[in-house]
Amino acid sequence: MAALPLRPQVFAILSALIEERSGLHYELADADIIADKISTRALEAGFDSLLDYYYYLRYDDASQAELDALLDALVVNETYLFRELDTLKRMVSDFVEPLVHSGARPRIWCAACSTGEEPLTIAMLLADRGLLNQVELIASDISTRALARAQTGELGPRSLRQLPPDGLDTRWIERTPTGCRVKSELRDAILWRRLNLMDESAISAMGLVDVIVCRNVLIYFSDETAKRVLQSLTKALRPGGALFVGVSESLLRFGTSLECEERGGVFLYRKER
Repeated sequence: MAALPLRPQVFAILSALIEERSGLHYELADADIIADKISTRALEAGFDSLLDYYYYLRYDDASQAELDALLDALVVNETYLFRELDTLKRMVSDFVEPLVHSGARPRIWCAACSTGEEPLTIAMLLADRGLLNQVELIASDISTRALARAQTGELGPRSLRQLPPDGLDTRWIERTPTGCRVKSELRDAILWRRLNLMDESAISAMGLVDVIVCRNVLIYFSDETAKRVLQSLTKALRPGGALFVGVSESLLRFGTSLECEERGGVFLYRKER
């Protein structure tokens, strides 16, 4: 079946709805990138007009499941094991380990964890140091499909594109008939949650955390939305807690109250004690 046409006027209202509900920001130049995904969802939902599809998503109380399915189709699941590993090692050595040794049970939150490679990497680092059972590791994402994949621990070739030299992969990854999988003791130690970063009340309900890892996420938001999400993340941090973003990201233009620190070549954002 031919794709449904996405006219500029319909793109404008659909993209505004998507941004309102998920934070994902699209310019008109992005229309060709997302048109097929939106058309596929609309056709599968029984619509032959994207305008009618928009009205359904916007105004029908029964549309939440379809909106979730659309967001599942749109979110970018670009992640892999051991990505920007120095950042995660610094997080464990400078924040998590000292808290454990002080008698605390630190809470770590991987926001927008996608298919789980990031929290699974953190779980490996913690287990390697005997810390996994002494922390609370939370991993959240807006995509139910990504979370379902994450909880299986199944790893495809793209997940394994970068392996560390210290053998973590051989200790915590097992072979399966169809490929590889992270061992259950690591998967089961993670608290998997569906959470929308636009939902301030849901973030608040999580309680305070010591460390937030939110890497390569805010780049998909408009500056206005990124500021709003950053404020929610800042509120979720305990005094003295740290936020880690991607190595190519900077929060300084958002006027954050968090203080930028550099430790061993790793930049992080610290909440005042």
